[in-house]
Amino acid sequence: MPAELTTIVLDCADPAALAAFYAKALGLEVTYQDDDTVQLGGPVGLGFQRVAGYRGPSWPDDAKHAHLDLRVGDLESAVTEFEALGATKPDFQPGGADWVVLADPEGHLFCLIPG
Repeated sequence: MPAELTTIVLDCADPAALAAFYAKALGLEVTYQDDDTVQLGGPVGLGFQRVAGYRGPSWPDDAKHAHLDLRVGDLESAVTEFEALGATKPDFQPGGADWVVLADPEGHLFCLIPG
């Protein structure tokens, strides 16, 4: 039975702040918000839910479970823009010139891929 992927939800300490980061970075709008949850609309929604005592993943770490891949037009410019929004660039970069690993303000990893 096929199913439709509707939303990816990230656990976090501050759903409103993390949603604001991704809304600016991806050009998405808030479609739902309460004290513990924020949803952004898109072809696949992106949600953020508060988890008490949340700690972001470390990198590199074999225990990380998932990350997002984001296609960008100009890799160097996109890295600069994401860092201006609050993303950080870890020292460990396994992609060489093929992609750049960044972490959002709460430590969730994502890769920028030129395309």
